[in-house]
Amino acid sequence: MTSTRRIAVIGAGSWGTALAVISARAGHDVRVWSRDRDIVESINTLQFNPKHLSTTTLPDGVIATTEIADALDGSTLVLLAVPSHAARQVLTLMKPHISNSSILVSLTKGMEIESGLRISELVNQIFSASFSFVCLSGPSFAKEVVQDYPTAIVAASREQVAAHEVQTALSFMNLRIYTNADVVGTELCGSIKNVMAIAAGMIAGLGLGSNSVAALITRGLAEMTRLVLKCGGQVETMVGLAGLGDLVLTCTGQLSRNRFVGEQLGQGKSLNEITAGMTEVAEGIKTSKAVKRLADEADIEMPITNEVVAVLYGGKAPRDAVTELMSRRLKSESD
Repeated sequence: MTSTRRIAVIGAGSWGTALAVISARAGHDVRVWSRDRDIVESINTLQFNPKHLSTTTLPDGVIATTEIADALDGSTLVLLAVPSHAARQVLTLMKPHISNSSILVSLTKGMEIESGLRISELVNQIFSASFSFVCLSGPSFAKEVVQDYPTAIVAASREQVAAHEVQTALSFMNLRIYTNADVVGTELCGSIKNVMAIAAGMIAGLGLGSNSVAALITRGLAEMTRLVLKCGGQVETMVGLAGLGDLVLTCTGQLSRNRFVGEQLGQGKSLNEITAGMTEVAEGIKTSKAVKRLADEADIEMPITNEVVAVLYGGKAPRDAVTELMSRRLKSESD
């Protein structure tokens, strides 16, 4: 581990809270920013987040604030842990206060819906300064990370030094971080796998078996690979932690919010009913539209994504979506 750092965590959801815990356990000085005054007060007085990972005691090194300037002051690593739909607004709030020497680390697995921009592209658009940017992604449920379950993720950056800084600062005990240089592939995988997880949940909700889940994951990976390679990502990423690893976890894990949404849809509930009872965002719901638009623009065939969008936004029944996929023209697996 490197020397003690000041780390800002922007966002106090489950993943932001988990990274704050890991960072403090590793000996760093952590400042968590949240708009929610109840969360901030609870962290500072009772050392727990009452809304996310509420059974986890936060280490002494974690201090929360509602002032984004205070969180960013002196921070050398800035962890962006907000949903994709809030990223532009929060990055704009950060702009006057973030140091040019900071490394900006995105924990966000999604794209801006309106523009289709990945988080790295959004950062480039908003900031005039040339920040070191790292995408942190891979198979990781926040609850299991803070419970000390061995977890491996990846830090992707075009700057090897920045990726290494994040790797050495945050790898601690049960969290092991690898590096790669494929920001495009890593970001796209983190977005698309949530769409596939909704599809996998629908299969579970319909009561279909393991054959169906295995087929969905495999063909889902094929869809992801086509789009990622078209957009300039690397095939190695697809079979790594950010690709296959995160896809398998999100499609099969019981803690997956996106899989839960699909499962409820498969059981006949409406999207409004499902989201009304959720306390955290399932990124795949909105991201599915951005992924479909990106695929259409790139002229890439993504039938699973198309069916997820049809169920979420077109009123299509999940069972009809399965029938549609199974009745498509027969073809070679390599097509």
